Amino acid sequence: MEPLLRRLPVGAGYCPLPVSKAMRLRVKLFAFLTRYRAGLSSGTPFEVDLPEGATLADLLRALQVPDEEVKMTFVNGLAQTEDWQLKDGDEVGIFPPIAGG
Repeated sequence: MEPLLRRLPVGAGYCPLPVSKAMRLRVKLFAFLTRYRAGLSSGTPFEVDLPEGATLADLLRALQVPDEEVKMTFVNGLAQTEDWQLKDGDEVGIFPPIAGG
């Protein structure tokens, strides 16, 4: 018999992935990416629940942040690719491409 799957809340929405066991992440969006979280200032942390085994790509989908708007992702202070598997308690920073001079 398969375990009962449920959807966990993600901020004001819901995690689009069915889960049987969840992990909690601390996430920070920077620069214009904050538009994907109403009332959030750049770098302000918020919590997100995702299923165990979720990747950075799963997190971006859950937050509805388009891939083309993400330049760098950091997990616990280290740059990681979108296929990086997250763990309970991870701190994630998401940065857009930034130009300047």
